[in-house]
Amino acid sequence: MQTYGFIGLGLIGGSIARAIRENEKDACIIAYDVNQDSLRLALEDGVANEITDQIDDHFSRCDYLFLCAPVQKNDSNLLLLKDYLSDGCLLTDVGSVKADIHKNIEALGLEDQFIGGHPMAGSERVGYVNSKSVLLQNAYYVLTPTKSVPAAMVENYRSLVEKMGAIPLILTCEQHDYVTAAVSHLPHVISASLVNLVRDSDNAEGLMKMIAAGGFKDITRISSSSAAMWQQICLTNTENIENLLDRYVESLTTFREYLEKKDSEKLYETFDGARIYRDSFINASSGPIKKSFVLTVDIADEPGAIAAIATILALQQVSIKNIGITHNREYEGGVLRIELPDKESRDKAETILKGKGYVLYTRD
Repeated sequence: MQTYGFIGLGLIGGSIARAIRENEKDACIIAYDVNQDSLRLALEDGVANEITDQIDDHFSRCDYLFLCAPVQKNDSNLLLLKDYLSDGCLLTDVGSVKADIHKNIEALGLEDQFIGGHPMAGSERVGYVNSKSVLLQNAYYVLTPTKSVPAAMVENYRSLVEKMGAIPLILTCEQHDYVTAAVSHLPHVISASLVNLVRDSDNAEGLMKMIAAGGFKDITRISSSSAAMWQQICLTNTENIENLLDRYVESLTTFREYLEKKDSEKLYETFDGARIYRDSFINASSGPIKKSFVLTVDIADEPGAIAAIATILALQQVSIKNIGITHNREYEGGVLRIELPDKESRDKAETILKGKGYVLYTRD
């Protein structure tokens, strides 16, 4: 029987704990959180075996220990945990920036038992009450082992991630932070800047706000995320974001030159090159600024689950334009993405599937 400890039991910590409980019925799960309601609920749910309101020797029995509190709390939590960690305990985290936690681990001499972790899943909803095991299913789960952690620990953790239904991806902490700066962190900076530009450029009647839709809606959706979380990400992955932002500013300056010169060839090459690359993305069925009618559905990762939904819709004469598993779910609700040809079909499919008890999220 394995013992798992959780320092923080919010959306991600709670979802990992639920996934472990579903796959290891006899596992012992020990949870700490500042929110006592979350702890009580986890105990009532049968997810947690033990709860505690302080970081103490409860965690000395752990085989795995997940740091799931806000990133800025990691330093103090690690200092409290250090005296209680057994030699064989695998320590991990769930933060979206890895370099800082790796530096802290090195400073504390815990490199031989640490593997950074980042499940690429999430939701605009927060807290344990919104956690669910399916949040992790078919989502990429990045692992960043230290150089001195035993290979057996890495393999065991990889196996655990697969049992949760996620897709393990092993990177160095440097690779992780650069890649996420490009595909996650910089887009948030750009999105926030664009939203604020429109806000500051709009007229008194709010005409821009009134007609904003389509492409603007798609590329600024992520601006609804937690301001506090993105403040912390920018303060911890600063160098990578700065470097990529510099390159992005250069590309905008170059684009402005094309506009000044009315260089039709370069303008076309820029847009066409972006279109070709974007359309090459896995599971991409349309360009990033085209209007789509999408449902994402929470389903269990089991044989026949996708076929069941497709059959239900087919029997009701609902045509599906595209269907597939969403692997990177950091800002996407649901695990199964269904694209419908029009709003009428989307609304009909939503009504049918909700009537069958499915949990859905809609997106225009």
